Amino acid sequence: MISVIIPVCNPDYTFKELLKTLKGQTVEAEIIIIDSSDDKGLIDELISPFKIDKMIKIRQEDFSHGATRNLGLSIAEGDVLVYLTQDALPASNSAIERLVQTILNDKTVGAACGRQLPRNGASPVEAHARLFNYPDSSDIRSFQDRARLGIKTAFISNSFSAYRRTALQEVGGFPSNVIMSEDMYVAAKMLMKGWKIAYCADAMVYHSHNYSIWQEFKRYFDTGVFHGRERWILETFGKAEGEGLRFMLSEFKYLLKENPFLIPLAIIRNTMKFAGYKLGYAEMCLPCWLKYRLSMNRSFWLKN
Repeated sequence: MISVIIPVCNPDYTFKELLKTLKGQTVEAEIIIIDSSDDKGLIDELISPFKIDKMIKIRQEDFSHGATRNLGLSIAEGDVLVYLTQDALPASNSAIERLVQTILNDKTVGAACGRQLPRNGASPVEAHARLFNYPDSSDIRSFQDRARLGIKTAFISNSFSAYRRTALQEVGGFPSNVIMSEDMYVAAKMLMKGWKIAYCADAMVYHSHNYSIWQEFKRYFDTGVFHGRERWILETFGKAEGEGLRFMLSEFKYLLKENPFLIPLAIIRNTMKFAGYKLGYAEMCLPCWLKYRLSMNRSFWLKN
């Protein structure tokens, strides 16, 4: 059995499109929604045309990227758990089946990640980010690949991913005390336990954000916090800076072809991302009130 788990917070009406797409998939799945919206009536209105198997409503202040997904794990009946975010839209009616088959066809694969495509209207900067991080060729990575791929070995995104239940349980589920990147944390633990992580380019969703420069700064601040607090990942797989340099060079070439006028803005954006990451990595030296203001995931600082 397959379970699809979707954490939801204050969705807009495009969430209906996601539910409609899920109902049209070529494989049957249990659908679980975990709602932390302010307006508890809104989600009821949005899902009313659809049959939802299970729904849990939690307080927004109780949301955690890891703990909330563990809540879905605890009530799911599937042997394979598919995690989606509320703004990820399957690009075909076979997207989930293709992702799940990546796990079912290989008993050594503990988790799989699908390809993310830019939405219509995505900026060239965001379109490049999707092309860079989600190529058109599939691969399967093992712990031994860290010498070749570095931290990219443990890359996975819970915007569209699938986990083998037994593998997820073997590593203790998702961490409940991380600011973000609970997916990378689990992938790294699985790789160290001997499991493999797959990337399935044939399983696609539309998912992108046109973040402002300040939003990018805050996002990378949180990434720095995660890496600073979970240094074992960098020590085991390699540092993130080399990958960042490769990304910037690729972005420069892409914008030179698509829209060279955006290059100065991209330089500013990448400088802010780097500054945000470095500040986040050194967050232990910062006062809590400042970390709260610099973070995208502010609720984390109310508990830590």
